[in-house]
Amino acid sequence: MLESFKIGFGMRKFLISLLIIGVHANLVYAEEADVLSEEILLGNTITGEVQENNETSESATENNKGWFNFIIKPISDFFSSNENVTVVSDENKETPLEKSIRQANKGNLEDQMNLAYMYLYGTNGVEQDAGKAFQYYSMAAEHDDPIALNNLGSLYFNGLGVKQDIKTALALFERASELGNDNASLNLAFIYLTGGTKDATRNNKAIQLFNKAQEEGNKIAKFMLGYAYYTGFIVEKNHTKAFELIRAAASGDAQIDEAQLILAELYKNGYGTTQNYQKSLVSYKAAVFQGNINALIKLAEIYSTGSITAPNPILAHALYNIAAAKGVEGAAEKRDEIGTKLNLEQLTAAQNQAQEFKDSPSELTSYIRQTYGNNLCHYIDINM
Repeated sequence: MLESFKIGFGMRKFLISLLIIGVHANLVYAEEADVLSEEILLGNTITGEVQENNETSESATENNKGWFNFIIKPISDFFSSNENVTVVSDENKETPLEKSIRQANKGNLEDQMNLAYMYLYGTNGVEQDAGKAFQYYSMAAEHDDPIALNNLGSLYFNGLGVKQDIKTALALFERASELGNDNASLNLAFIYLTGGTKDATRNNKAIQLFNKAQEEGNKIAKFMLGYAYYTGFIVEKNHTKAFELIRAAASGDAQIDEAQLILAELYKNGYGTTQNYQKSLVSYKAAVFQGNINALIKLAEIYSTGSITAPNPILAHALYNIAAAKGVEGAAEKRDEIGTKLNLEQLTAAQNQAQEFKDSPSELTSYIRQTYGNNLCHYIDINM
């Protein structure tokens, strides 16, 4: 999922991505128990460990908070992300920044990419300047570099450092996708689905692009294609393929909360795999720990009714309480209904668990919510 640009003179991997953030967040599933303990509910048994140096940036501008955000990556050992670029005492010597600018102007792709990144975020002692970021990405794109093309497309799409030009953005995404850039393929796929036009040509193209991106390992694309197989959107319904793709997006280095929720449904119903209530509960809980609203309600219903595990009204009350605090319609009423059946000690325990609960979304889940909103499935649902 991560693209990388190999920088010269000892520089590390570097990437600016458009619709997808590459993260290696190892979210470890809790061991399943018959009842969700207080410790598990509070998220203490699931931890997100982010691979070193995968740090997410703030948005490039205050207005750049929706689609097509970028990410920060440490770009070099030469330009430290923790140190400003300073002027050397010898006036005859170039600063690292001056040298990079000179080499970029001579056509060096690596320096063009570095400078574009630095100016986009205002790192390494330079002031944030979207116009200069656009200038250097434009230079880099002349090399037909797929990452540069993709990132330049995002600037055009957002109108950052240049007047917004959707047509040019799409052309750049198309070219980057042709060159094998999975993020560009993903970008185009979501663009085709946006608006719920239910246009067969656009929908088919979106599925083709999701498939292309997932073949390159893109985990968001895996989930979207898996959900298409789950629902029978464009492709023929195939629960076996859905299970394989969605499981890949729910686990490992992805941990997408919506994938965990759908995986729980697959295990519960025995779609594409053997029916397994225990694994279903594990997946529901993993999504709950990330603050997934639908998973909260599903798990609350399970503990309220005892459908696939022993009833637990205390946990059901706590989960409905959390959902009510998040503004879920009807959750407060269900919480209060359960509350009438609890004694004071039980009610206090349930309330304390709800009070102490804190969402712990994976980095990829956080990025998805910022970029696409809280419902990836919606992009397909509105086109069916």
